[in-house]
Amino acid sequence: MDQDLIKQAAEVIADADALLIGAGAGMGVDSGLPDFRGDKGFWKAYPPLERLGISFVSMANPKWFKNDPSLAWGFYGHRLHLYRDTTPHNGFSLLKKWSDEKPSGGFVYTSNVDGHFQKAGFAESQVVECHGSLNHLQCSLTCGDGIWSAVGTEVNVDLESFRAAAPFPSCPNCQRLARPNVLMFGDWHWVEERTNRQYAHYQNWRAGLRHKKLVIIECGAGTAVPSVRANSERALDLGEATLIRINPRESHGRRGTISLPYGALSALEAIENEL
Repeated sequence: MDQDLIKQAAEVIADADALLIGAGAGMGVDSGLPDFRGDKGFWKAYPPLERLGISFVSMANPKWFKNDPSLAWGFYGHRLHLYRDTTPHNGFSLLKKWSDEKPSGGFVYTSNVDGHFQKAGFAESQVVECHGSLNHLQCSLTCGDGIWSAVGTEVNVDLESFRAAAPFPSCPNCQRLARPNVLMFGDWHWVEERTNRQYAHYQNWRAGLRHKKLVIIECGAGTAVPSVRANSERALDLGEATLIRINPRESHGRRGTISLPYGALSALEAIENEL
C-alpha cells in the first residue's frame, strides 16, 4: 500500500470541514456481500439464474413481478434477508466517526440498496439512496404513492432454486403484489417520493458548504453504473473540494484526485491509522 497516498488522504480529511461519502457496490464486498461484477460474478451468487441464462440487468427488471413473481421475490427476498443479516464492516463506523468530528458533519450518497449506512449509525436525514432501498416496499401496480417499511416482512426462499413460496408481500392498500422500493432497469413505476425527500436534505446540506473545505470519500463506485461517481465529480465544483477515490480497479479521476487502488475496508483502516 502506498503510504504517501494514505498520508495525503489522512491530511486532507483531518483538515476538512465536511465529508461527502460516496459508495457503490464495492463498499459492501468487505462485509461479505456480492458486488455482481459482470455476469460471472452475478451467477456465482445466484447459480440457478445462470442455468436460466438470466443476467443481473435482466433480473433487476420490474417485469418479473408481473411475469414470474416467485422468481422476482426469490431474488429480492434473498437479498432482503442477506442485507438484514449482514453486519456492516468497520469502514462504515470509521466514516461515521470522521463525519461526526467535522463542523459541518457528513452526508452519504449511495447507489446501494442495503441500508447499511443507517445500520452503522448514520441518520436517515444524512443519506441519499439514489436507487432506493430494499428495506422499503411499494405496490407493484402503483395503486398510489405509498412506500412502507419492510421491517417484519419475511420471504420464504428456496436456496436451491432461488424461488420464493407464496404468499408474497402484498400492498396494504389494494392487497395486490408488492415489490421493493428499488429503482430497476426499465422501471417506469418506481415511487421516488422517499428518495426525493433524501435529495432535499442533501441539497440543504450542500447549500451550507460555501467557503467550507469539503472532502469527498468515494468507496467502491465503478463506471458500469456511474451514478455515484458522477455525483462525486459534481461535488468537486463546489469550490474547495478534494476527491479521494477508493477503488481496486477504477480509482482514476480528475486531476487532483487522490486515487487509492484498494478495497474500501483496508484503505479506510490505513487512513485511520494515519489519523
